[in-house]
Amino acid sequence: MSEIHFIVEPAAEGGYLARAFGHDVITEADDFQALRQQVRDAILCHFDDTTRPTVTRLHCTCEK
Repeated sequence: MSEIHFIVEPAAEGGYLARAFGHDVITEADDFQALRQQVRDAILCHFDDTTRPTVTRLHCTCEK
């Protein structure tokens, strides 16, 4: 089983930005539900069937 981890943070213009750790995969969306779908789409576009991760983890960060 392979995994891919995304760091999720608030985007400067609003919404959320997700960056894959160790891969050149970045996506953004206006809300978290849409971000989840954008992450799925980005993974499908970036990896082929033999290298696609089977587990995706989103790690949310925020500054206080």
